[in-house]
Amino acid sequence: MVRDFAGLRALVTGGGSGIGRATAELLAARGALVAVLDLDPAAVEKPLLGFRADVTDDTSVRAAVAAAAAGLGGLDVLVNNAGIGARGTVEDNDDGEWLRVLDVNVLGIVRTTRAALPHLRESAYAAIVNTCSVAATAGLPQRALYSASKGAVLSLTLAMAADHVREGVRINCVNPGTVDTPWVGRLLDAAPDPVAERAALEARQPTGRLVSAAEVAGAIAHLASPLSGATTGTALAVDGGMQGLRLRPVAQ
Repeated sequence: MVRDFAGLRALVTGGGSGIGRATAELLAARGALVAVLDLDPAAVEKPLLGFRADVTDDTSVRAAVAAAAAGLGGLDVLVNNAGIGARGTVEDNDDGEWLRVLDVNVLGIVRTTRAALPHLRESAYAAIVNTCSVAATAGLPQRALYSASKGAVLSLTLAMAADHVREGVRINCVNPGTVDTPWVGRLLDAAPDPVAERAALEARQPTGRLVSAAEVAGAIAHLASPLSGATTGTALAVDGGMQGLRLRPVAQ
């Protein structure tokens, strides 16, 4: 395996499961020293370092980022992955739920980046990757709140990239399609017909299957790697062709 992260220090939020865990493990396998921020870091195993943080609490985030940077001896890469989902049309969620999801998915990135930037500015290979979604660029049914939050993440990524490019900090995002994660598993379990719901989610991706967490982690690593030093302000689709491809229906 390529060791393009050898000697670099990486911090992954929401790294206790799903995309975050796959990313943390991949970066470590490729040579990075990796710390994970999560609400429940108990499952984090060596060589990863685990720190508890609530991305909706600025004090918690600042303390955890400082502890992680101290434990790693600095910071070169930040992966803003912590996030939550939401279902429903614009009518289906009250103000409290809108504020909760935006607080985690958007302001969580703001808080963590704000705390990490002083450390990243000291790195010769500074990179930030935000986990966005195909929901930022495609209209999906029953995802009004989630789509709004991820649309904000996409715009925020571009603005941050412009703000910090001259400081030597590259900032990009990945736009996954439907990923086979524990959250999606819970969504399927709650559906009236989980088998039919999974089939529908698989069918809307041209590859005919859900995206794996490992595939998203690979895209994140690509953007974070020093080998991608000329890439900033980019949204990389990892969606099985969902955003860009328009296949003809299969003949019956």
